[in-house]
Amino acid sequence: MGILVTRSSMPTYEEYCEEIKDIWDSHWLTNMGIKHKELEKNLEEYLEVPHVTLYTNGHLALENVIAALNLPEGGEVITTPFTFASTTHAIVRNRLVPVFCDINSEDYTIDVTKIESLITDKTVAIVPVHVYGNMCDVEEIERIAKKYGLKVIYDAAHAFAVKYKGISSACFGDAAMFSFHATKVFNTIEGGAICFKNDSWVQLLNDMKNFGIRDQETVAYVGGNAKMNEFQAAMGICNLRHLEREIAKRKKVVEHYRERLAGVEGIKLCAGQKDVESNYAYFPVVFDGYKYTRNEIFTMLAEQGIGARKYFFPLTNSFECYRNYPTAGAEKTPVAQHTALRVLTLPLYADLSIEDVDRICDIILA
Repeated sequence: MGILVTRSSMPTYEEYCEEIKDIWDSHWLTNMGIKHKELEKNLEEYLEVPHVTLYTNGHLALENVIAALNLPEGGEVITTPFTFASTTHAIVRNRLVPVFCDINSEDYTIDVTKIESLITDKTVAIVPVHVYGNMCDVEEIERIAKKYGLKVIYDAAHAFAVKYKGISSACFGDAAMFSFHATKVFNTIEGGAICFKNDSWVQLLNDMKNFGIRDQETVAYVGGNAKMNEFQAAMGICNLRHLEREIAKRKKVVEHYRERLAGVEGIKLCAGQKDVESNYAYFPVVFDGYKYTRNEIFTMLAEQGIGARKYFFPLTNSFECYRNYPTAGAEKTPVAQHTALRVLTLPLYADLSIEDVDRICDIILA
C-alpha cells in the first residue's frame, strides 16, 4: 500500500473490543445509550464547555444548530468559500443565502477586514471556518457580531483540541460544530458534535436530532434523525484516551516537513499562529512560483503511490449548484481563488514515519 493523505487514528483491537463488550450484554445499540452519554460527558470535560450534543456526522450537526437559531428565511449568512461543501450546503438547506467573504493569505481563514462591507439589512449570521487547525480571528468576529447583532456559528471541523489563549475552540461564538469523521484528528468513525453554552438548546437540539420525540407520548418538534450510535461513541471514548499522544506524534511529522521545505523559493508554508495551540490537523503547502506547479507535484506524488489533496478546490462559490447566487463566482474572492489553485495538503497522520516524510519531500524538491 502507498502513502495515504490521511489515515484514521484507532485504538488497539483489544481496547475497542473491551469497550464494546457491554453493548453485547445490553443489546442497546443506539438512541442515546450509555456510551453516548459517557462520551458527551467526557467531551464536555475535555473541551471545558457547558454542553455537548453528539451527532451521527458533522454536517447534520451544523444543519441542526443553524436551524436552532430560527433565522428568517432568505436571511444572509456571511461565510467563506474556502471550505468543504458541507458548510455552504448547511446554510442553503436552511433556506438562507450564503454571502461569500474572501480569506486572508496568511492562515486561510475568513478575512475579518472584509466582513463589515458585506453586511446588509438582510444579514443574520456569520459562519466562519477554522481551516487546517488555524483559528479564525475570534475576537474581531465577536466584536463585529455584537456591533451588528449577528449570530456566530463556527465550523470547527478542523479545530478539535485547538486552543486560543488557553481557551478551547469549542467555546467561541454562539456554538461550534466539530466533525468526528474518520479523517479528523479525533474520530468516532463518522460523527460530529455541537458545543454551546445556551441551556435552552439542550432539549431543542436533542429534539431536532430525534424526530422531535421528547417522550413516549410527546412529539414536540419537526425533527430528523441524526443520532450517534453506541459503536461510534465507543470508538470516541477510546480515541479520546490517546488524543494528546496522537497530536504529539503529528507535531513531529509537521516539524520535519518544515525542516525540509521551509525557505524554499516558491513554496509557502503556513506560519504558526500567535497564542494558538495547534492540533496539527493538516499540512498545506502553496506552490506559487515554484519550479513545479501544484498539479505537477500532485501527479509526481501520485505516480509514486503517494496521496495528496487539492484542499480546498474548487471553491464552494464556484459550484454549479450555486451559480445563480448573487455572491457566487470565484473571481469575487481572489485570495481564496489564488490559494485554491495552488494549495496541496501533504500526507499527515500520527503514524506517518519520518522516512516517508523524507521520501515525499525528496520528490517535491527533486
